[in-house]
Amino acid sequence: MLDLMIGVIVAIVVGRYIIKGYSATGVLLVGGLFLLTLSALMGKSVLPANATATGWRATDIVEYVKILLMSRGGDLGMMIMMLCGFAAYMTHIGANDVVVKIASRPLQMINSPYLLMVAAYLVACLMSLAVSSATGLGVLLMATLFPLMVNVGISRGAAAAICASPAAIILAPTSGDVVLAAKASQLPLVDFAFKTTLPISIAAIVSMAIAHYFWQRYLDNKSHEQHHILDVSEIKTHAPSFYALLPFTPIFGVLIFDGKCGPELHIITVLVICLVLTALIEFCRNRSAKTVFAGLDVAYRGMADAFATVVMLLVAAGVFAQGLSTIGFISGLISLAQSFGTGGIIMMLVLVAITMLAAMTTGSGNAPFYAFVELIPKLAAQMGINPAYLVIPMLQASNLGRTMSPVSGVVVAVAGMAKISPFEVVKRTSVPVLVGLVVVVVATVLWVPER
Repeated sequence: MLDLMIGVIVAIVVGRYIIKGYSATGVLLVGGLFLLTLSALMGKSVLPANATATGWRATDIVEYVKILLMSRGGDLGMMIMMLCGFAAYMTHIGANDVVVKIASRPLQMINSPYLLMVAAYLVACLMSLAVSSATGLGVLLMATLFPLMVNVGISRGAAAAICASPAAIILAPTSGDVVLAAKASQLPLVDFAFKTTLPISIAAIVSMAIAHYFWQRYLDNKSHEQHHILDVSEIKTHAPSFYALLPFTPIFGVLIFDGKCGPELHIITVLVICLVLTALIEFCRNRSAKTVFAGLDVAYRGMADAFATVVMLLVAAGVFAQGLSTIGFISGLISLAQSFGTGGIIMMLVLVAITMLAAMTTGSGNAPFYAFVELIPKLAAQMGINPAYLVIPMLQASNLGRTMSPVSGVVVAVAGMAKISPFEVVKRTSVPVLVGLVVVVVATVLWVPER
C-alpha cells in the first residue's frame, strides 16, 4: 500500500506543477527520475525485464532514458517527426490551402462545422482498424485531418480531441489486447471479437460521437475559442486543384499497403513514398530541382521541431510511467482490486475503476490491462462469473483511461502538434470518454450474460 501511496502522491505533485505552467517535459522527466531513484534505493529493478542491466542501479536509471531515446526517437519518434515534416511540406507547397478552398464550398451550406467534426471522428475510428497504434493514429490524423478541421471552423482544442480519441474504443479484432482478452474470456477469437465485443464497441463509438458534438461546442462557446470558417477569397495559392489529394496520401497508403491489398508497409515507409511522390509532382510542376530541394528543407525543419516539442515530451512521459511501474503502483492496484467484494457487478465496476485509474496515471492502455487480465480466470472461477463479463469492460476501460491521461503517448503527441496543453486535450476528451465508459458498462450488463 505504501508503494501505491507514493505513486499517487508523485502523480499529484507532477500534475500540479504542469497545471501551474511548468514545462511538462521537465516536470515529467524529474518526476520519473525521482521514482526510478526511489525504486533503486528500495532495491527494486528499474529496467524492464527484457533489458540488460548495467550492473549498477544508479546507471540503470540513465540506461532506461537511453533506451527510451533510442526506441521513441528511432521508431515512434521518427514516425511523429516524419508526419510533422510531411504536414509542414503540405503547407509549404499550398496543398493544405487547396483542401480548404475545395472543402469550404460545400461546408458553407452546413450551419455547424461540428457535423464535419463528428464525421471526421467516425472516419478516424474506422482508421483504427488499419493503424493499431493509438499514438501513430493520432499523429497521422494530426498531419492530415487536423489542418482541415481547424480551417473550416473547428477550434484547435476540439480538433485535437478528435485526433486523440479514435483509439479509445477497440475495433480491431486482431489487436494484441483483443487476442489476450479472448483467451482470458475462454472464447474463440472470432466469437469474442465479433459477436460479443463489436456490438458494445459500436454503441460506445456512436455515443462518444454524439458527446463530442455537444461537449466540444459547449467548451468552444464557453471559452469563445470557436473559429469562423475561413473566407475562401482570403486564401492565395497557385497550387492546382489535384493537390487537395496530396495531404491524404498517407491515409490512402496505410489502407493500400496493409498486407491485404498490397505488401504490408510501415507508416514511415508509406510517408517516404508520399514525400518522394510529392517531390516528383513538384518537380514536374516547377521544372526546378532547386525549388523542390528548398521545399524538402521545410519538411526537415518540421521534423526537427517535432523532435524538440513532441518526441522529448514522449520520452519524459515514458520515464515517468516506468517510475510508477517500478515503484509498485500497478501491483498495489492489483492488491486493492483483490480486496473488494464478491458480487459480479461490484467486482466488474471495481476492476473497471482501478484499470481506468491505472491507465490515466501511467498513460498506458496496455500495461494496466495486461497486468489485471491475469486475475480474471481465477476471479471468475472463484465467483462463478462469466469471464467475458469482467474482461470486456476492463479491455475498453484501459484504452478509455489512456485517452484521459495527460502523460499518454497519444495525448502528449497530439497536444504537442496542436501546440496546446495536454490538460486541454484531456479536458476535451473527458466527457466523451466518460460517456463511452458508461455505455460500455451498461451494454456489457445487457449484452453479456453474468453467469
